[in-house]
Amino acid sequence: MTYKKLFIMIIFLIFNGCKQEPVSVKEGGFYYHKIYFGKNIQKEIKQGIKDGCKTAQGEYTKSHTLFNENKNYQKGWFIGRSRCINQ
Repeated sequence: MTYKKLFIMIIFLIFNGCKQEPVSVKEGGFYYHKIYFGKNIQKEIKQGIKDGCKTAQGEYTKSHTLFNENKNYQKGWFIGRSRCINQ
């Protein structure tokens, strides 16, 4: 097998293996600022996402008590801040 054929096969495998499938958005999931965050999101995570989104958009919003005491709020805040940037 020549190097040219091997190179073409490798390139073909790389680009076929990296194809992203669209994520299906199921009805009843949690949306905020037209961003889908998933289904069955806990109340504290939702609040964290909302506050993190507001922060990402320039309006610093964080419940320091919840952030320090509730891991779900903290997780949601970081998710919201990272996903809502440039929205």
